[in-house]
Amino acid sequence: MNLLHVNDKQGAYPPSYYAATAVPFPALPSLEGDVAADVCVVGGGYTGLSAALHLGRRGYRVVLLEAQRLGFGASGRNGGQVGSGQRQDQDWLEKSLGQTKARALWDLAEEAKDLVKAICQDAGLDYAPGVAVACHHAGEVREAHAYAEKLSRDYGYQAIETLDQDAIRGLIGSQAFKGGIIDRSAGHIHPLNFALAIARAAQGAGAMLFENSEVTGLAEGMVTTAKGSVRAKHILLACNGYLGDLQPKVAARVMPINNFILATEPLGDAAKVLSENIAVYDTRFVVNYWRLSEDNRLLFGGGESYGYRFPDILKTVRKPMLEIYPQLRDARIDYAWGGTLAITTNRLPCFTRPAPGMLSASGYSGHGVAFATLAGKIMAEAVAGQEERFDLMAGIPQMPFPGGAALRHPLLVMAMLWYGMRDRLGV
Repeated sequence: MNLLHVNDKQGAYPPSYYAATAVPFPALPSLEGDVAADVCVVGGGYTGLSAALHLGRRGYRVVLLEAQRLGFGASGRNGGQVGSGQRQDQDWLEKSLGQTKARALWDLAEEAKDLVKAICQDAGLDYAPGVAVACHHAGEVREAHAYAEKLSRDYGYQAIETLDQDAIRGLIGSQAFKGGIIDRSAGHIHPLNFALAIARAAQGAGAMLFENSEVTGLAEGMVTTAKGSVRAKHILLACNGYLGDLQPKVAARVMPINNFILATEPLGDAAKVLSENIAVYDTRFVVNYWRLSEDNRLLFGGGESYGYRFPDILKTVRKPMLEIYPQLRDARIDYAWGGTLAITTNRLPCFTRPAPGMLSASGYSGHGVAFATLAGKIMAEAVAGQEERFDLMAGIPQMPFPGGAALRHPLLVMAMLWYGMRDRLGV
């Protein structure tokens, strides 16, 4: 099943709030004929666009191939949250990888966040600071507060405020939580506008960008599409959840999953949802996340899906939204969309050299707005011979999913059913 096509029309963005409000970006031509480049980038999301931008600035001749539209995938559909750290917390990283690597990964994540802020500033895009974690249980509150203390003590990170029950309820307008934290350095953005801003900058740096140019074959030094080919010394894979079977070694370690978002009608003051312009996510395993749009819509993501085809998105996401905000029962839903991201077994990004002359970065596991952008810069460094940071990421063990591509999806279904049941039971 080809996720590039099963849920979406060719050459069109999904009917999302982001697509409806994006700064216009004219459609680009598809690749036709045979061209030569120093680097061919496959995938027009944050990773690929950032790689094209940073390679262009280094003087490389770059061709980027996107199967649909730039920012078509998770880069243009996500919750827009720019988080701190990695998908795994520093306690886990220290225990699993050691203090030195854990610190290096923290520093990279901080750089990734700064890179997003810099791109937004250069492009005139809003970066709204503040991401809160809303805890369902008292034990989770204690853990979150202890973690904030650890980051302050061990990493010098003092941007996190702890919130008790009254504070979290006053901040987010819901009675569902016992407390939490808010990270004032993390933030949220319009994700599709951000992707297109990187694309404009990449064009300005000389990169050649092509849309509707699905890659059908890879060989050493050669990338082919239905209507053309690119000869290049370096090939960068930046496909994330839309890789398919293009590179089996990567596909065995990076699994696509779907997620879904609703956008309500613009809300009046009576809804009393968020008292500040922040983003929020909760402590469910099947996580819920939300924020307000510039025109005061609630953008709420979450829900569960166990197939590659999108379910009834309205039904899937409206239920958890109303559990948190029952006051929105009568609110009209104006947009509902889904998208495909990618996870790894350890929930850390998968950097690898799957073949001679080929680099790949993907599997951001829902934490990719910032790090996927930095990943493109790190890949550009590696092409230029500065391989230390790519090697750091590639040195993180990435086990293939049990059973490979054939069995990974049924195993995920069983795991998500189990964790979904734990969420519902409050375990």
